[in-house]
Amino acid sequence: MKKFQTLTLLIGFFMLFSCDFDQKSQNKSEVNAEIPTIPSEKFGIVIHGGAGTILKKNMSDSLELAYRQKLEEAIRVGHEILARGGSSLDAVTSTINILEDSPLFNAGKGAVFTHDETNELDASIMDGATLNAGAVSGVQRIKNPIDLANAVMTQSEHVMLSGNGAEDFAQLIGMELVDPSYFYTERRFQSLQKVKERLKKEYNHDSGNNAAVFEDPFIKNTKFGTVGCVALDKKGNLAAGTSTGGMTNKRWNRIGDAPIIGAGTYANNATCAVSSTGWGEYFIRAMVAHDISAMMEYKGVSLQEAASEVIQKKVPALGGDGGIVAIDKDGNIAMEFNTAGMYRAHMNAEGELILGIYKE
Repeated sequence: MKKFQTLTLLIGFFMLFSCDFDQKSQNKSEVNAEIPTIPSEKFGIVIHGGAGTILKKNMSDSLELAYRQKLEEAIRVGHEILARGGSSLDAVTSTINILEDSPLFNAGKGAVFTHDETNELDASIMDGATLNAGAVSGVQRIKNPIDLANAVMTQSEHVMLSGNGAEDFAQLIGMELVDPSYFYTERRFQSLQKVKERLKKEYNHDSGNNAAVFEDPFIKNTKFGTVGCVALDKKGNLAAGTSTGGMTNKRWNRIGDAPIIGAGTYANNATCAVSSTGWGEYFIRAMVAHDISAMMEYKGVSLQEAASEVIQKKVPALGGDGGIVAIDKDGNIAMEFNTAGMYRAHMNAEGELILGIYKE
């Protein structure tokens, strides 16, 4: 009888303990269930408006203010898209649209003139999530080339379209074309005339000195103004885009690095997004944008270390100059250049704005 009573007590104690344990486990599960999943707020955006011989002594207060205001306007548009949870691709295209519509920069409305007094525009964009990309070169009737580059990426099986073919594609998908006169600005036209006049004085073209074509001493001061943007969105996706009017007095449908994936533009969610500006021929030879990503991926270096190595050592060693803006998968940024200045701006997830023009 005593054994039976003892056994009953043990069973009752065990059941009580089990119920208490289950209740505690349930309570713990309920507590855990109440902890919200906090979405990542790690995002950011960086832009450039070209690099080159940008000196404060050559800049009026009013012009400097105009540049600063336009850079801030552009980057805030992209930042707002990211803050609302929008994609990095949308942020990049919308930001570059603002810069393309401004006559201040060598892209879109402010594009420089070719030797034949026309405007030929290039642009490219890349999606870091898929490694898909789109580019256009030598277009003359596309108001916002970055939009057409994006359409090539998303609405065709191609990566790059050029000239009349690119414009035919634009019409096919319903994109409105503009008259080439839209790109005329007196400032850029007079810049071309000054370059031509200097070249005429420097070389005697009538003597058959064709070497002058390949040894233009004024190229270094007439090639900058390209615009670009890189962004990281809340989903962790990177994107990069670049748009340009190319080089003043360019001939023979010359194409620089801006529409070349890996040279002027590159984005990879595993590493970073990069947009370049500078002497395109050298940025193509160095494959600047991809090289920065590759150094991060293969050598395990930081974004800043890779950007510094490429811009401060590799490009100058070839004879070129310019700069880049970049952002990595963790939101770290780089705004690296080896020239006297680079129009640039950055905004992080907290909305802090960093804006610069000169080498500071």
